[in-house]
Amino acid sequence: MNGDIEAPNVVTEARFRELVESGYSAEILCQESAHKKGPSYYGVWIMRVVSDVGVEKLLVTARTRTTYNDIKIREFKTITGVVSFLIGIGFSHADVPLEEGQRTTHKLAATDKGGSK
Repeated sequence: MNGDIEAPNVVTEARFRELVESGYSAEILCQESAHKKGPSYYGVWIMRVVSDVGVEKLLVTARTRTTYNDIKIREFKTITGVVSFLIGIGFSHADVPLEEGQRTTHKLAATDKGGSK
């Protein structure tokens, strides 16, 4: 099997970024409600990209030797992690769902694509 073939419903961070830049939406799904611990909010969030025609791909961690090439859904454990990831892609704002089961969608605007990071 060719290792360069993309799995049908998952993407790594690099491909996630490419798809968002090409017009896919980034969707944040809250898997565990946020709770405050010290100065930060913790929970569990996952992300996926969604095309205008409904094609969905989950963000996964890159395969490594230490994980024996297992595919694992990338989970964000803090709101800071979610926001940092979105800023790294080029978003100028972040709307993070706080309750389990909620989801929000972000799409890069022309001003986001051309802005400085």
